[in-house]
Amino acid sequence: MAIEAYLPRLLTIVTTAAIDSINPCAIGVLILMISVMLAARQSTKKMLLIGSIYILSVLTVYLLAGLGLTYYFATLPLALSEYISISVGTLIVLAGIIEIKDYFWYGKWFSLSIPAKAAKKIHKYATKTTVLGVILLGTFVSAVELPCTGAPYLAIITLLSQHFDFAAFLLLVLYNVIFVLPLIIILLLVACGVKLHKIKRWKQANRPFMRLLTGMLLIILGWLLMLIANGTINLG
Repeated sequence: MAIEAYLPRLLTIVTTAAIDSINPCAIGVLILMISVMLAARQSTKKMLLIGSIYILSVLTVYLLAGLGLTYYFATLPLALSEYISISVGTLIVLAGIIEIKDYFWYGKWFSLSIPAKAAKKIHKYATKTTVLGVILLGTFVSAVELPCTGAPYLAIITLLSQHFDFAAFLLLVLYNVIFVLPLIIILLLVACGVKLHKIKRWKQANRPFMRLLTGMLLIILGWLLMLIANGTINLG
């Protein structure tokens, strides 16, 4: 029975992380950094180093934020935790509806995206490819995009807080590793000679589809959280 309860939770984590990993902001910043280094004719070794530091910074901030929120939700009284789960579930369903809206009418009305002012700062910092600059960039990107585009992650954090143990910790680590996996793949592809414009074109072509997929996933996760909160489903 324990394995039967565990597997749906693992599948939920992996699926959500895989969809969330196609993150336009984190990927866009990495592509911009690589473009700057290629234009400056930096060595492949330095590109791999700088890119790895950026990816590690994003991973560290996301993981620490996830651990903090998961632990906080887990320590709340059961009665309060139920209301929070229902509230978070409702917000996540609304976020899913907004993402689906953007598939059909991108940019109209309200969207879950990084504010233009923050986006300009990210673009500015991405051209400074020093070690310290890249660490700060990864930290800033993660801090800015978490409130704006972190709905899938918030859903998983709330889900894991229902039964916060060592297995939940490992699942949170797994989520974050999967989240940065596309960044690692892009960095390695460019290092192996794949043209950057092909990656940019792929990113632009698939963005609308990923918004639709993310929206559908968020609606499912939101309902799942609400069903868990009222005891209808138990994934513990």
